[in-house]
Amino acid sequence: MTMRKAIIAGNWKLYKTISEAQALVKQLREELVDISDREIIIAPVFTALAPLAAEVAGSNIQLAAQNCHPAVSGAYTGEVSALLLKDVGCTSIIVGHSERRQLFGETDAFINAKIKSVLAAGLQAIFCVGETLEERESDEMFEVLTRQVREGLLGLDSMAMENVVIAYEPVWAIGTGKVATAEEAQDAHVFIRGLLAGLFDGKIDGQTRILYGGSVKPENIDGLMAQEDIDGALVGGASLKAEDFIRIVRFTQL
Repeated sequence: MTMRKAIIAGNWKLYKTISEAQALVKQLREELVDISDREIIIAPVFTALAPLAAEVAGSNIQLAAQNCHPAVSGAYTGEVSALLLKDVGCTSIIVGHSERRQLFGETDAFINAKIKSVLAAGLQAIFCVGETLEERESDEMFEVLTRQVREGLLGLDSMAMENVVIAYEPVWAIGTGKVATAEEAQDAHVFIRGLLAGLFDGKIDGQTRILYGGSVKPENIDGLMAQEDIDGALVGGASLKAEDFIRIVRFTQL
């Protein structure tokens, strides 16, 4: 049995004012204070990062950003670099989320550049991959995952991979209420682990944590976490409700 420490990460997307975010974090801090055997990460909107860095200081809750630009600095109006996000208190950055790929046209090469910038800043990259419903139904799922993993991790070595977490998020299950069965998710995680074994030397495939993302709820978290190769969850909508996210963090491995 591998001993990869579980991660429960909440992606708040474009929700929560600063005061709403502070109220949520206050409740999470109070009710999750005893948790030490799994990592808790929240990724609020950019405007709430600085206030929340103060709120989570000294707690077991880590701060992540939802995105970054690959450049360290320069004439990129409206963008934020990994170094600036580190400066504000982030320890992780989500990279390559399906909404960034679909809505903003981010390519595998651009995502690869982002991952490298996140790692260069000394932060952890939460690297998202996953297929659309159309790709799944046309039997292109494994081809898509292979391309996304290979091109996203291009140029990284085994040492760099120590700061990479992969999040498998079937696009058809994000915000739709649909969810891959625990077995379907496990199959995809096993496949991704096999890709890592082929790309890197040593024990990277066994050491890398792979999260599941896509309509994760209190009702399905226990079944997902019972799978051998699922190391946590990237939670969307349910992370915006304190009681739901608390229950997900407190998953039971069946």
